[in-house]
Amino acid sequence: MKTLKKSLMAFAMLAGTLAAPLTTAYAANELVGEDGQVVDANAAKKSSSSGGFLQVIYNPNDPDILGTFLWLVIFGDLALAIYFIIDNWILINPEKLMPRRVVDNVQAAMSEGDVVKAMEVCKNNPSAMSSIVMAAFQHVEEGFEAIQEAVTAASDLEQEKIQQRLNWISVCGNLGPSLGLLGTVEGMILTFAKLAQGSAGDASALAGSIGQALYTTAGGLIISIPSITFFYSLRNKANRLILQMTAVTMELLNGLRNVEVSPEEGASPDEMPA
Repeated sequence: MKTLKKSLMAFAMLAGTLAAPLTTAYAANELVGEDGQVVDANAAKKSSSSGGFLQVIYNPNDPDILGTFLWLVIFGDLALAIYFIIDNWILINPEKLMPRRVVDNVQAAMSEGDVVKAMEVCKNNPSAMSSIVMAAFQHVEEGFEAIQEAVTAASDLEQEKIQQRLNWISVCGNLGPSLGLLGTVEGMILTFAKLAQGSAGDASALAGSIGQALYTTAGGLIISIPSITFFYSLRNKANRLILQMTAVTMELLNGLRNVEVSPEEGASPDEMPA
């Protein structure tokens, strides 16, 4: 209940913040100055123009629907980048991918020669490490060489699963500069459009469009730089963990190196390997 109240309060504050510019935009046309004289509404709007960041996003005096929509997309890209960074940060953790209890319990079971018990440990504790070990156990009867191939294939599969989730960070990071460039182009188009309308002498009119171009470029870079940094950092960490899991798995299964492959049923002595 408390969480719902906090969410409603946050939504109300956000709605109020977004509604404030609209209230200013549709205020009365006649304003009264300190001297009691009627002030022209357009002049008042121009004088109230501060050229700040919020006004670049949405300027009620000179609304730019495409620019506002572009900023919403940029903020959405930023939110997604933060989400995927946090999600992968939680996922790519040694205790998450390679729980210590799984390694210890499998090691204890293998020291007793109980493969079935080791498989039960992996089934009861699902993780990337458990999947790799289970893949190896499924090829025990085929010999140690088959076990090695199974471990390698399972490790590659787990690495690909992690990489697919990491790629979303890269997507958000690559979208940032593209959205910034789009905003730059849109801002320059507005600037030249105002110049064509004879607004060359109105510096405030041109400043808003130029500010739109520069701010969107900066916004895209602010998203891109941290996203790319986290992407490569988490990817390298994931690769190290996959290699470590592969090495630990082969060490746990070292006792199966001398396993004997039983001949297939119905095979004649001539068909059996020498």
